[in-house]
Amino acid sequence: MNGWTGQLLRVNLTTGQTTIEPIREDWLRDYIGGRGLADRYLFAEVDPQVDPLSPDNKLIFATGPLTGTAAPCGSRYMVVTKGALTGAITTSNSGGFWGPELKFAGYDLLIVEGKAEKPSYLFVYDDHVEIRDASAFWGRGVSETEDGLREELGVPGLRVACIGPAGENLVRFACIMNDKHRAAGRSGVGAVMGSKNLKAIAVRGTGGVSIADPEAFLRAVWEMRKSMEATAAYEQFRVYGTPATMDLTQSFGGLPTRNFQEGQFEHADKLNGVAINESRLVTNKACFACTVACGRVTRLGEHSDKFLVNMHPRNWRIAGEGPEYEAAWALGADTGVGDLDAVIKANWLCNDLGMDPISMGATLAAAMELYENGVISDEQVELPLRFGSGEALVRMVEATAYREGFGDELAEGSKRMSEKLGHPEVFMGSKGQEFPAYDPRAFQGMGIAYATCNRGACHLRAWTPGWETSGEVDRFTPHGKAEWVADQQDRTTSHDATGLCCFTAFLGGGIEHFVPVTAAATGVPFTIDDFVKIGERTWNLERLWNVRAGLSKKDDSLPQRILKEAQKAGPSKGAIVQLDVMLPAYYKKRGWDEDGVPSREKLAELGLDSL
Repeated sequence: MNGWTGQLLRVNLTTGQTTIEPIREDWLRDYIGGRGLADRYLFAEVDPQVDPLSPDNKLIFATGPLTGTAAPCGSRYMVVTKGALTGAITTSNSGGFWGPELKFAGYDLLIVEGKAEKPSYLFVYDDHVEIRDASAFWGRGVSETEDGLREELGVPGLRVACIGPAGENLVRFACIMNDKHRAAGRSGVGAVMGSKNLKAIAVRGTGGVSIADPEAFLRAVWEMRKSMEATAAYEQFRVYGTPATMDLTQSFGGLPTRNFQEGQFEHADKLNGVAINESRLVTNKACFACTVACGRVTRLGEHSDKFLVNMHPRNWRIAGEGPEYEAAWALGADTGVGDLDAVIKANWLCNDLGMDPISMGATLAAAMELYENGVISDEQVELPLRFGSGEALVRMVEATAYREGFGDELAEGSKRMSEKLGHPEVFMGSKGQEFPAYDPRAFQGMGIAYATCNRGACHLRAWTPGWETSGEVDRFTPHGKAEWVADQQDRTTSHDATGLCCFTAFLGGGIEHFVPVTAAATGVPFTIDDFVKIGERTWNLERLWNVRAGLSKKDDSLPQRILKEAQKAGPSKGAIVQLDVMLPAYYKKRGWDEDGVPSREKLAELGLDSL
């Protein structure tokens, strides 16, 4: 085949059986690959009512037809499963080099089933597949695990995806990390991997990706690159990385601060892209085939030894990667911490221990609010959980990964933690997943985007701040937002199927540019309309899966703070989210009934009526 390999690798950890199977070609055409294809397999093979941490849940790793090609930023793979944090379908995305390596080994998909009797890892070298003992690596951090596997296997060019102690300890928002610092980061995919006693997947592939029309492919690739490089955002991301976004959210009052109690942070200029570049940046770093290199390699400052929480060797490191914007916000502004060294240190720990920094920071922020309100007492915690405490931030990251003391409560995520403590109102998220770094009171469209996202609150399915601050539309109005968000969700969903980084859309290389690249790679004459329809089909498939999992209209919700409590100061003073206006409009646009269930007519239109 072209673009695709046409094969999946199935591994049953319970029986030890591994098989290589052909992929249905009609599913490739109907879902493209990546997220869509993995969704279709999950729908066919996993009961939506399954316990996310049971052996009956499956973990699906999926590449797209452009993963491993010369297409700009063709580095991505998806992890699709039932999320440990949300109980909903989750589709978590990562870059780096691991995804292309899986493709080079000959697989569009890797489906992991069952549970190993003891800690294990998977070794894949083209069509040679082994399930091996990982007892020596259990308990180790991500960096040690990757280095140790490289030494044990002795295979040049080996790529590793693994979990850290957080995944082993079933922290609800544990990540799957690859290339040490890249993450399939949200919804607890690392906890699902840990529940299967699977420590790592080490892959080496010696194949390539066949292209149907090489000349047309290269022309489309160069057009896409030129389009991306012509945008102002391209240079901004290249120089400052994603932390450049902090200036935008701060200026519009949309930088959530101290658990969304405020919309601007007084120390934002200590955490933004300029601050990182001028004081902590070593170099930037790129994923496979990336033309941007938005990654940040950073070092700690002169007095960072004050955050030496214990004498474990991981705390001796003075350089690493990050923080990205979302981590700088969650570990910084949301917890009130303006010390860049504390934020960098906490981010490195999240990477090495294998945790989502968004949920980590947001859960700690909710706990800090409860501590300052007297709900959490000094007897319950080992040190004061005050907003602004860098010491508490760094220590609680480690305590959470190992479920030590109050870290055991934080490890459940802010929704479960706040409900257990009798104060569910401090949970800032949707479908059990914590909000990312955009206050929807400042960007009205993010409210409907958060509430309706199939995997729980997410900014990557429909990012509205750029549009809402462009001058084209009033950022506070609810009108027209639901329709725009639904359209973007369809487009980003098909984007996720290709294997390209989402930044290619943000930087001017959107659906109009990568459809010709995909068509030339696969030999299938995909059109823009095809991609939009495939995105809509996939979105509805995910929605149908969630409905069968027990989610309903009540889960398309936002916290009362966002709906009722207006910001008290700043550029978004007085604003609330008018979800009651947007949600019915969204359902109507989608062709769903008033309860948010896809109609028979819509399912028939999308070819889903037989499911």
